[in-house]
Amino acid sequence: MDSVFQEIYNKYHQDIFQFLVYMVKNRDVAEDLTQDVYIRVLKSYHNFEGKSSEKTWLFSIARNVAIDYFRKQKSLKNRIMETFEWKHNQVSDIGPLPEEIVVKNEHIRLLYYCLNLCTKDQKTVIIFRYINNFSISETAEILGWSESKVKTTQHRALIILRKLMNEKGHEGGMQQYG
Repeated sequence: MDSVFQEIYNKYHQDIFQFLVYMVKNRDVAEDLTQDVYIRVLKSYHNFEGKSSEKTWLFSIARNVAIDYFRKQKSLKNRIMETFEWKHNQVSDIGPLPEEIVVKNEHIRLLYYCLNLCTKDQKTVIIFRYINNFSISETAEILGWSESKVKTTQHRALIILRKLMNEKGHEGGMQQYG
């Protein structure tokens, strides 16, 4: 099991961690949740039947860990209003983190800001499809949705993102999105 776990860790750790950072917008929490994912993997790997790919199985677990985390939080409004001070937190991962990439490009910063204004489902689909590069069928499998629902949610999210980016981009002054 150790070699299997190490292989899973090496292949998917950064993607799972980045997904959780995007979802919870907090590195420390994402680190804790990533550990929770691996605890669940260790406890349930013997039940993995291979009906889905290992990757979709792992991201299903990561998604469920994030959902459990959000359920423990007080309210959706408090989660949305929370801000994260990126400069004061450390992480042991050596690869670039999503926020480090975002800071480098104002257009991406605007996109990331607007993504946070979308619904949780829209945000999740966009992250899975365009950041984690999952196919429609993989995304549907992870979310437990039909492919049609994924396509519809993706379509609506892209329309909203374009509208928000046009509105916010014309308001000027990108420093408000940092």
